[in-house]
Amino acid sequence: MKFEQAFEAFMTSQIAAETNGRRRERLERGLGHAEMEFLRCVWYPAVGHFDYLYPEWEVRDFANGYRYLDLAYMPGDARCVIEIQGYSSHARDVELWRFKDLCLRHCHLALDGWLVMPIAYPSIVESSKQCQQLILSIIGKFISSDVPESLSWLESETVRFARRLLRPFSPSDLSAHLQVSTRHARTVLHLLCEKQLLAVTRGQERARMYRLNL
Repeated sequence: MKFEQAFEAFMTSQIAAETNGRRRERLERGLGHAEMEFLRCVWYPAVGHFDYLYPEWEVRDFANGYRYLDLAYMPGDARCVIEIQGYSSHARDVELWRFKDLCLRHCHLALDGWLVMPIAYPSIVESSKQCQQLILSIIGKFISSDVPESLSWLESETVRFARRLLRPFSPSDLSAHLQVSTRHARTVLHLLCEKQLLAVTRGQERARMYRLNL
């Protein structure tokens, strides 16, 4: 399904299901440019759906008021907040009081059990593949991500392993994770490259590094 169709269905369902008038009003106003670009260029290409994702999620703040998270990711009992941060509004031109408030907000979210993931808007524009890998790693912390049913157990676990990492990995890294020989790990990696699920990043035959094929 194309992004536009999937996003429209996603927002329609979020609005229809929301009983909180404050959040419903924010959803009806639509998401900001930065959040839209994150969903369009990072989240949807990497994940392929919007399950467990909640834009403009309302939380109580330390002063007993209300704050709204850019995107809350909540599979099961896990709680992760993805905050899209623009350079001008969060770094270059931010006023001192706002900077202090932002840091305090992140502290309170962490104390309340949220995993806080700030994503810089320039990274979305300039390094979308890197951001996609980051999102897959976040998902890998919380759930066992879906993999093609045709894969063997070792192949499936290798794909999940690759999703959790933020760096290229070697056959010896995979060998230690799967508890198989390095030679066997190389065979699994070769098969997954043939299936275009993994890609070689660099190195000669005996010293290759691998990553998820995004």
